Amino acid sequence: MARAAQDVMQSIIFSAVLDGLAALKKASGGLPNQLLRDVQAIHPNVTFADLPKELQDAIVESTRAAFTALLKDGYAVGPRQQMQQSRPIDRVPERQRHAPGSADRRGPPRGPRRTGATSGGGGDDKPRGPGGPSRPPRKPKGKPRLG
Repeated sequence: MARAAQDVMQSIIFSAVLDGLAALKKASGGLPNQLLRDVQAIHPNVTFADLPKELQDAIVESTRAAFTALLKDGYAVGPRQQMQQSRPIDRVPERQRHAPGSADRRGPPRGPRRTGATSGGGGDDKPRGPGGPSRPPRKPKGKPRLG
């Protein structure tokens, strides 16, 4: 059975993070202070070139592994224009369309149409609430007051 795209992406990202952490440990050479400096050097504006070489290699390898995992699980990966041109045919056939003027299988509409404030319906001049005239009045909540 094919895995959901969310499950595939979660496993890809999880393994990429673990690979990145292992690469940071390797880049520090087992020195805790160096590892701490490498981790603190990572911020939102850091560039790929600023990262340690081992981490760069781990990111490149994780990217290749991600595309391989997506393709293996049956997901298409490619440029947007190419993917839009070569979309697979839907597995569920499209509903048959009837010629104009032929009988509609669904039948006539059920109930009156609502046309907003210009409905012009009925002769009652009672104020209408949010539910319109078909909604019965609400019962008060809580205990009844005696007296």
